[in-house]
Amino acid sequence: RDPPVALWHPAWLLKALRQAWPDTWQALCAANNEAGPMTLRVNRRRSTRDAYLERLTAAGIEAGACQFAADGIQLAAAVDVHQLPGFAEGDVSVQDESAQLCADLLAPALDGRDSARVFDACAAPGGKSAHLLERFTLDLTASDIDPGRLARVGATLERLGLDARLSALDASSATLAETLGQTSDSADAAAPSAGFDAILLDAPCSGTGVIRRHPDIKLTRRASDIGDLAALQARLLDNLWRQLAPGGTLLYATCSVLPAENAEQIAAFLARTPDARATTPDDLTWGQPAGHGRQLLTAQNGHDGFFYARLEKATP
Repeated sequence: RDPPVALWHPAWLLKALRQAWPDTWQALCAANNEAGPMTLRVNRRRSTRDAYLERLTAAGIEAGACQFAADGIQLAAAVDVHQLPGFAEGDVSVQDESAQLCADLLAPALDGRDSARVFDACAAPGGKSAHLLERFTLDLTASDIDPGRLARVGATLERLGLDARLSALDASSATLAETLGQTSDSADAAAPSAGFDAILLDAPCSGTGVIRRHPDIKLTRRASDIGDLAALQARLLDNLWRQLAPGGTLLYATCSVLPAENAEQIAAFLARTPDARATTPDDLTWGQPAGHGRQLLTAQNGHDGFFYARLEKATP
């Protein structure tokens, strides 16, 4: 029987959601057909969350602290960004709570280190790179295959008063190491010869966790795309793993709710990668266990749908 109009999705996606989430697929579909909240990330180099909440109150903007993200604020109603106190000066950014959890998962690898070497492989539009730079002292390289999108990363960092090395490249390319200068010890090489201490792979995906923000996904995405995307994600994982230093951490992320791109992808990677082990915490207060990772479902707690898996490379 066809679902109600309020739950409408293309048949292939409806089937995929039913199979993946038999108990919650209807709630997922309903959430995809509603507007998502406007969520902010406070730049902790310039302000605290409590102080910025006071500024919002003074500006007549109703808001409250996010439940899980330490720098997150959710607005009661969306506003133009130029109404946000200090936006132009870099005091705050717009970023969903689920995306802000990236920095927490990388904290064990980055906290207390001076200029850890970090590679954000698919960085555009730059929100996660910026958050990492706000929280940690890093030598960060942000890359994207699209030079135009990479320019957005640069603009984001400039507004926030942050600095990173920008490199337009294809992280799935067989020549990635040479492009990065991985074999070079020169000071201006994008990558150190010993490899990166941490890599963030926010992989190209179906976007099925952010349909409420991009409803055109329901019309433009095809069932055949999922296999193609999963193959690309696998190439990226394998390629980037070779750029990671022994003892380093790779954080895999998608804004998808489909297991083929998430739990199944990571299970396959671990099966073929002997020096990799999953270190995703099992005591997190957000999301739910999904294989070796953690799955957030759309609107479960007001956030977008997202998946994370943290991986560590063995030392010789």
